[in-house]
Amino acid sequence: MLDSIQVIIPALDEEATIGGVVVSLREQGLTRIRVVDNGSEDCTAEVAREAGAEVLSEPARGYGRACWRGYQQLDPAVKWILFCDADGSDDLADVARLIAEAQQGADFVLGNRRASAAARGAMTPVQQFGNGLATTLINWGWRQNYGDLGPLRLVGRALLERIDMKDRGFGWTIEMQVRAAEEAANIVEIPVGYRRRGGGRSKISGTVRGSVAAGTIILTTLGYLWLNRWNSNHYGYKLGGLLLLVGAWWMSGQGDFAVAGTVPKLLGAAGVMGLGWMLAATPLKISWGWFWAVALVARVALLPMTPGDDVWRYLWEGRIQLAGFSPYLLAPDSPDLIALRDSTWNGINHAQATAIYPPIAQLMLRFSAAVFGSVLGLKIIFIVADLSVSALLAKRFGAGRTVLYAWNPLVIYVGAGGAHYEPILVLAMVAGWLAWEQLATDLSNHNGYLGGGASAWWLGVGAGVKWITAPLVAWVVWAKVKRRDFKGAVVLALVGMLPVVLALAWFKIDFGEIGPLAPKTFVKEARTSELFPWLLECVWPASAYKNGGLIVFFAPVAAWIFFSAKTLRRFAENFLVALLVFAPSVHAWYFVWVIPFAVSSRNLGVRWLGLSGFVYFWLWEHQAQTGAWSQSPVEKILLWAPFLLGFWWSRSREVRT
Repeated sequence: MLDSIQVIIPALDEEATIGGVVVSLREQGLTRIRVVDNGSEDCTAEVAREAGAEVLSEPARGYGRACWRGYQQLDPAVKWILFCDADGSDDLADVARLIAEAQQGADFVLGNRRASAAARGAMTPVQQFGNGLATTLINWGWRQNYGDLGPLRLVGRALLERIDMKDRGFGWTIEMQVRAAEEAANIVEIPVGYRRRGGGRSKISGTVRGSVAAGTIILTTLGYLWLNRWNSNHYGYKLGGLLLLVGAWWMSGQGDFAVAGTVPKLLGAAGVMGLGWMLAATPLKISWGWFWAVALVARVALLPMTPGDDVWRYLWEGRIQLAGFSPYLLAPDSPDLIALRDSTWNGINHAQATAIYPPIAQLMLRFSAAVFGSVLGLKIIFIVADLSVSALLAKRFGAGRTVLYAWNPLVIYVGAGGAHYEPILVLAMVAGWLAWEQLATDLSNHNGYLGGGASAWWLGVGAGVKWITAPLVAWVVWAKVKRRDFKGAVVLALVGMLPVVLALAWFKIDFGEIGPLAPKTFVKEARTSELFPWLLECVWPASAYKNGGLIVFFAPVAAWIFFSAKTLRRFAENFLVALLVFAPSVHAWYFVWVIPFAVSSRNLGVRWLGLSGFVYFWLWEHQAQTGAWSQSPVEKILLWAPFLLGFWWSRSREVRT
């Protein structure tokens, strides 16, 4: 059996002890020993390698992250995984007893340090309290009577695959024990020896900050797992789905924001949808029937909803294209277009300005005008795009995690209710991101960057729908440059530009006279739900409604995000958040740009946008009541604080763990 055991040892600055740990394991006949260097600043990796271990590097800090790295690309012959600490505190003579229990039929064998007085005496008071609290809560919530969260543990590979570990921090051990109980595994705990660490300093119990952080993580991890346990029993996502549909039905009649009193009802409906969405959370197991039924019916319920006023321009610009006119050359109030005006013409916003939507968006509007020619037709297109995004995410991350996007109240409103074309942009962006992620997987399997054209193409399509996606094209080109694949970089740059070039050629735009695509006056001066421009204006009143100068502040932030990002997902998420913060005009539908990436990152702030984003609509209530397009400081705080505080918390937790 020894040949079927893979030992995984996370290590951070443990040069004084790691060699002895590896030697002790080898003396017991264990040969598959992986030490995962978790960003050590000493000689941990060198000492472990000299002692005979395979050394992997995981520079991103986090106990669970290091364990996960060690768990990847295991030999097919490996059937068991043994986890232990690198600090020399585990009595490795007990490993033989763990193996004996596994041979007797156990799926998961844990070393219980608290079962003997001697071992308990070697544990710090913080360790004693934290382990006692966690095991008590597990017993209450899962009826599994654990005695310890001990680091010495032997787990079957088949069980670990069923558990499907998600935590990448200190919650790793807790999640493993809770999920093993949920999987009805044969769990055995045996008393083991324990001693004070042989050198170095504890990363958790050695500091007050570390102890507080560990306690917080224990409680939040258990809370998250308990909620998921409720959902895995089908109660949460079924009740949540029904509430979501009730809220969507109520919201369908609350779209006429010109009528005072409509927005409070809209927010009430959004609250009901949000309650259902939060109850559903991210179920571990969800039937595909429920997933798709709720996602589809909630959107169909909003089809009768009065759309936002952008839709009248969408319809107009599609119609005039069919009549042979360019929306880039003629504004809606042009005398040449008087004959084309209909009953919806007065609803067009900024009728004095020519088109600002990029050329691929215009081709989509032309297609809709030719096939449907109605608000309903546009909404159907947007729903199809939205469900396509959900399908891509569900295929990659599973239906349970994709509930975050597919059942998101704000996402559902934007395309199906408000008839904003963001789902088209998000579809192209997500297709490009996931294509690149697949390429990154090929790289991790040592196949190299052999392509990337599909990713560049889809991101280029996204840039042709809204220009904000163009930096994502630039980033994938930069990723090639960093790998000194200059030929590949040129190819990706050309492929990324091609969709926009082809669309511009359709409109016969003269690149020497780019005026029709330049920002319009109202864009240069518009202010809506802005954050940084508002804060800047508070300390520098002269900056009011002068949007051009904001680039001075945004450019260095964007550059830092661009060059520091290691993955396309991280760059896209960080860049879009920064863009929203610095943008002079932010509408609720802009927030959906970043929401798909939270299906992967689980970022708390981005998740909260599904509810806090609706605060934006109070602007419309102000306008309906007083005619003023204004937002109070309290409303700005309610809109932005949950988003940014949650975003910061998730990011800091990634770094801390």
